[in-house]
Amino acid sequence: MTIAYRNEEMLGMVNPETGLVDRRIFSEQDIYEMELERIFARAWNFMCHDSQIPNPGDFFQTVIGEDRVICVRDNDGMPQVLVNTCRHRGNAICRADEGHATSFMCTYHGWTYDLKGALVGVPGFKEVYHEELDRENWGLIKAAKVDSYHGFIFATMDPEAPELDDYLGEVGQISLDQLASRGDIEIIGGIQKYTIQCNWKLATDNVWDFYHPQISHSSASMARRTPGFNRYDQPHLVMLGEYGHANAGPEVTEESRVRSLARGQDMSWRDEPRAKEALGPVGSRVQNHPNIFPNCWIAFPGEGQISMRMPKGPSTTEIWWFTFNDPATPLNKRALETFGPAGLLEQDDGENWGESTRGMKGVISKRYPINYSMGLGHGEVIDDETGPPHIESTINENPQLWLYRAWSEWMAADSWSQLRESHSPVPEDRV
Repeated sequence: MTIAYRNEEMLGMVNPETGLVDRRIFSEQDIYEMELERIFARAWNFMCHDSQIPNPGDFFQTVIGEDRVICVRDNDGMPQVLVNTCRHRGNAICRADEGHATSFMCTYHGWTYDLKGALVGVPGFKEVYHEELDRENWGLIKAAKVDSYHGFIFATMDPEAPELDDYLGEVGQISLDQLASRGDIEIIGGIQKYTIQCNWKLATDNVWDFYHPQISHSSASMARRTPGFNRYDQPHLVMLGEYGHANAGPEVTEESRVRSLARGQDMSWRDEPRAKEALGPVGSRVQNHPNIFPNCWIAFPGEGQISMRMPKGPSTTEIWWFTFNDPATPLNKRALETFGPAGLLEQDDGENWGESTRGMKGVISKRYPINYSMGLGHGEVIDDETGPPHIESTINENPQLWLYRAWSEWMAADSWSQLRESHSPVPEDRV
């Protein structure tokens, strides 16, 4: 692809010292196409959960960037990630969102692939190809690496990417542990999918935005007859992970436990030995929300949901919601009422994201940056034996700015080796 911006220009679009971010990163088509190449085609992307493909032949169709991919369990019991496009004419070799198959056949000319992506059937192989087609070199495009962490399956298309455990790091692992530690979990059948006219990054950075609920969600709070949202001065805890991961939200206190229980969110799972061991002293104190870079949000771990912000252009995002069973409740009713197309909070958020995206497009407005400076310079990083480096503060925009700082470094790196060398380490002093 043609790179529209020099690497130093990408770095200049995010200023970690002032907290200012260039509006063009939310609206420019050229930048969006670079994101598909430099972020989604390189990163470890969440595919699905083990419970969605429990048996050989079970598959789930998802996307990496804008490439449709199939996550399928092969006959050896291993998950494979195959790009859903026939190597002959590019037609989809699978039309179903999920299901079971013994092979995948293109309905255009009949090329057939096994569960590992090998080309095993070509109609007219003798008659029209004269047995000259090298079938070994015309299998499906496959992910370079596929791995799982506690049943959460991830894939990367880049062979230079670090191993999954290294990519997640301590913060990414704790983030997934917050969901896995609830007990034996499995996906409830059916993924909610809907489209919002917004940039995917605005939907992503909202996961740590505790500045907006008091305003945006005040009507939702009244409608549900639940206590109001967190005060501006409530203690918050932030964990920043390498490559852009972050886990941030209100600190777990006795007061927050009581308030959360009144809203229908039970945090008693945190008291189980399994959870305490996995999360450690620091992870046990952060209430929500984790995001695995680039776009995998573990939403309210106590409620059991994962949301993916799927890019569909600079001004369009498809939102996916995976809902896990609650070990104590067969169907997580509260989760469905909160988020998704009918969720009280998501309707408020979606309108904000859409209007914000519109505000990034104007010729005049693009001259002026947006502001992520809240709390900048006031967060002391605590690095001790209790867990990963973390920040104790009130509501702040440290995780949002960390996301955009990491974004600029991904966009400015020509390769994984360069990204390894140039990305910012987790802060050790102040942010």
